[in-house]
Amino acid sequence: MRRKRIRDIRNDELVAAAIRSLHHRGFGSVTMAEIAGEAGASAASINYYFGSKDRLMEETMRRLLSILHTALLSRLAEARTPRQRLLAIVEANFDDTLFTPAQCSVWVQFWANAPYTSSLSRLHRVNRARVASNLRHELRALLPDATRGWVQTSIQAYMDGIWIEAAQGDTASDAAQARADACALTEMLLERGR
Repeated sequence: MRRKRIRDIRNDELVAAAIRSLHHRGFGSVTMAEIAGEAGASAASINYYFGSKDRLMEETMRRLLSILHTALLSRLAEARTPRQRLLAIVEANFDDTLFTPAQCSVWVQFWANAPYTSSLSRLHRVNRARVASNLRHELRALLPDATRGWVQTSIQAYMDGIWIEAAQGDTASDAAQARADACALTEMLLERGR
């Protein structure tokens, strides 16, 4: 196993501090100095590693997308049928390593800022396209053409809605319950879509 370099460790610490700071203060309000203070570092070190708050947000989102990707691959490794793979995709979006109040908050802030920052916009488009493609691929084997589109849209909208609710604190962000509910909804949509 490869040992982490000091730079990688420092990046991890700064990204973790950014997640905590963004969650508590919000992207528009938090300063680089506050994030640095949360990390026990100087603002100069954040500027050295990232250059700007936008770049730090981009790296933070890349880290969250990496967590999602790892969760997805882990769940897909055990799935054998299109239905199991579809449920694995849904479950990965509510993995314990990803679906936390702070990370939900940062993710929603990412969605809100993506239209105004080109690098975030690109990450957002790539992620949305990847999720849609994964869902479409599995739904192709499960549903007729006439219903596939609205089932896919409904699943994605439900997942986004739960993330927004978790970020706003309207519901407890219990990952296990979110997974169970999302899978139950997906099963119900599959039945309706037949």
